[in-house]
Amino acid sequence: MELESLIESAAANGASDLHLEAGMPAALRIRGALRVAGEPIAPKTLLDMARTLIGETQWPAFLDRRSFDLSKTVRGVRCRINVLQSSRGVGMAIRLLAAFQATVEKLNLLPDLKKLVRNTHGLILICGPTGSGKSSTLAALIQEINLSETRHIVTVESPIEYTFRPRRAYIRQREVGRDTPSFEQALLDALREDPDVLMVGEMRDPETMRLTLSASETGHLVLATVHSSTCAEAIQRVASAFPAEIQSAVCSQLADCLVAVISQRLRFRQDLNILVPECEILMATHAVKNFIRTREFFKVITAIETGADHGMWTFQRYAKWLETRGNFFIPGQNAEPPDGEPAESLPAVTLPALTAGAPKTVEKKARPHAAPGSGRIEIEPVEGEFGKILKKP
Repeated sequence: MELESLIESAAANGASDLHLEAGMPAALRIRGALRVAGEPIAPKTLLDMARTLIGETQWPAFLDRRSFDLSKTVRGVRCRINVLQSSRGVGMAIRLLAAFQATVEKLNLLPDLKKLVRNTHGLILICGPTGSGKSSTLAALIQEINLSETRHIVTVESPIEYTFRPRRAYIRQREVGRDTPSFEQALLDALREDPDVLMVGEMRDPETMRLTLSASETGHLVLATVHSSTCAEAIQRVASAFPAEIQSAVCSQLADCLVAVISQRLRFRQDLNILVPECEILMATHAVKNFIRTREFFKVITAIETGADHGMWTFQRYAKWLETRGNFFIPGQNAEPPDGEPAESLPAVTLPALTAGAPKTVEKKARPHAAPGSGRIEIEPVEGEFGKILKKP
């Protein structure tokens, strides 16, 4: 039994998650329901799978923590894998990510969400329960910037789930545990790396939240996720993560930098045979900022219900909009080839010439290895004098 075969079979069955436990059959989560299939997996088999997957270099780290997170592409399927120790032995929880590059259109999200990333500074929070598609929405917003603006994007994730191929943006992706020891260190580093956009995979502890808020106050656009069921709960959770004596200061800081909060959950559409995200959207109006400063979080719920003119959406109104929506992206019917690649396989970038004075037009040419009939032509700059200098010994 091979892990690659199990993942390939799970993907073929349309599963979003694959669970492996010693002495038990594999379990697939399909359309939100858990289904058990196959024969029990021997503990020794799973142990060998885990050791091969983690590698001998990182195996001592797993033995020390009794868990290990990583991401890996297996037979064309991008996976986020958590290896864990349980009472039966070694187990795995594998999230099968979308086989296409996440965008607002491909995730069937509200098109108006694109307007949020036009801000040059502030904080955008994406929240929802586990498995609600927060990481995919986060990736879609980053991809929107990547396709439309020339900004420097730094992502901090644990682990990296979606890999981005730079289009117009300059993207650096850092994985906690591999490229940086912690979220805290990565955020401190990011403030010295001249970013325009900072993406924080998850705000787990007060220190990460504090540094994220500070980054959003210092002229950066910050996108982050937090576990909560509603927008009001997300704001309250950030505030309550700090000691009581400084919560007023934290709320004032949060009110000053907040741009929007998106809470989402997934609902299966029987007619489309796909999971569609339902969202609650909170925009940081003057009234909402005042409620946050005064810690009157219960009033945020009323603000969302009455804030349709400001671009706010309740779950109920959003669900009604989905019922009237006609153009849905359905994977497998109108999917495109994956746009993301592992960072180590990205093509080398040749810098254009940098000259003083008036800007110089750079001649561009189509890449010769672009896939015929793919409907997309990739453009890269022609090598200039600066690139030649870099090549000199």
